Amino acid sequence: MNMEHDSVLRIRQLSKVYNGRQVLSDVSFEIKRGEVFVIMGGSGCGKSTLLRIMAGSIAPSSGEIIFDGKNIGSISGDDKDKIKKKFGMSFQSAALLDSLTVEENVSLPIKEHTRLDREVIHIITAMKLKLVGLQGFENYMPSELSGGMKKRAGLARAIALDPEIVFYDEPTAGLDPVVCAVVDQLILDLTKKLKITSVVVTHNMESVFRIADRIAMLYKGKVLQVGTVEEIRNSSNPIVQQFIKGDIEGPIQMDDKLSEAMC
Repeated sequence: MNMEHDSVLRIRQLSKVYNGRQVLSDVSFEIKRGEVFVIMGGSGCGKSTLLRIMAGSIAPSSGEIIFDGKNIGSISGDDKDKIKKKFGMSFQSAALLDSLTVEENVSLPIKEHTRLDREVIHIITAMKLKLVGLQGFENYMPSELSGGMKKRAGLARAIALDPEIVFYDEPTAGLDPVVCAVVDQLILDLTKKLKITSVVVTHNMESVFRIADRIAMLYKGKVLQVGTVEEIRNSSNPIVQQFIKGDIEGPIQMDDKLSEAMC
């Protein structure tokens, strides 16, 4: 993928504490404009918390998230709302409103954040649904959709306001391998066609190696390594190697995994 080499998002010495528990500790990396940046790690490692902090949904305990020259972790009010409009969020569960049709779900952020005419909103919504392959399903209710279709509807809503960055929280969770591949390809296509930056949180290794330009490995709230697919595959870090290979033996012990699952 050809991309500009400037950073669109800078994470500096980020930490997060919940009820006395250190969830993230001194996390630092940069995300380049136009890339697919994947944050991988096991359950309970802090990756979803990190994603929500970057998206501006929750505040860090310390550190900075720099976007457009501003630390979005320390601003509020109208300034923060303006920045958040430049972000799209695709939730793990798709988070569609059951009482609204597919079209109504996708058009909701446009109605909330713009003063466009109804017909214009209808046209924009139709374009977004076509991009994710859901043209013809505008009047379906979420309960009438398959898991993969719900994910695609969630993606259409995430790009409704033409964001600069789209954050994906476990976009292939609960999907079969074929549908996973479809969603992965959709992420790649949207990133390229819309010239956006995609930040993906996942522990699905097939997806990681299929879509990533660069990868950050998170373990117990800390970044172990940031690198390209090739650099991560050839990592000398035994924790990284155990995770990507799914080995039982290694520095990641079952007691650690059980503790993470309980957090």
